[in-house]
Amino acid sequence: MLNIDELKFGPDGLIPAIVVDAVSKRVLTLAYMNRESLQISMEKGLTCFFSRSRQQLWLKGETSGNYQHIVSITADCDNDALVVMVEPDGPACHLGTTSCFVKPVWYSEDRHEFSYAGLMKLIEGRKTEKKEGSYTTYLFEKGLDKILKKVGEESTEVIIAAKAEDRAETIYEIADLAYHVMVLMVQTGISLEDIHKELASRHVIDHKVKQEKMV
Repeated sequence: MLNIDELKFGPDGLIPAIVVDAVSKRVLTLAYMNRESLQISMEKGLTCFFSRSRQQLWLKGETSGNYQHIVSITADCDNDALVVMVEPDGPACHLGTTSCFVKPVWYSEDRHEFSYAGLMKLIEGRKTEKKEGSYTTYLFEKGLDKILKKVGEESTEVIIAAKAEDRAETIYEIADLAYHVMVLMVQTGISLEDIHKELASRHVIDHKVKQEKMV
């Protein structure tokens, strides 16, 4: 574990801190910490920054209620920048947006960003704003029974592909299953964060199989 004394604060006594959502992995904001605010952050488990405009310490959420609960703090290879993984209580930006980074500057025509959170948002949109010809909208219109049937069918397809040891087909079918499970999650009001919290709560994932007594 790196000691705070090994960090390289700038001439102004500050070190940049990139704040990232621990669940979605989305960059929320870029802020700055001095030694004191970093120590407070580590003691409280909440992000505390140094405001360059006000020239004072700033505990994120103290006035807005949008606290950022720290999961981890990691320094870069030169010890002069930090990545702070957090679980936020609300928007990171003072404008009320989830992230401060919301203004597109350039997009590649060949490469496209993908995230489970983005796909989930798209699926949610197909339920609230129905799109003609959309397969996802069709599933929501048919209802829970249809969605459950598709989850069952895709589960079977995964098993068949895996049993055949067809790696490419197994990947394809797992992707299909994941998509239909996400449709089911939206239909039943379950979020990615709900699943994240459930998995995070399982400290021991791999349990020993209990041997049944032979009769």
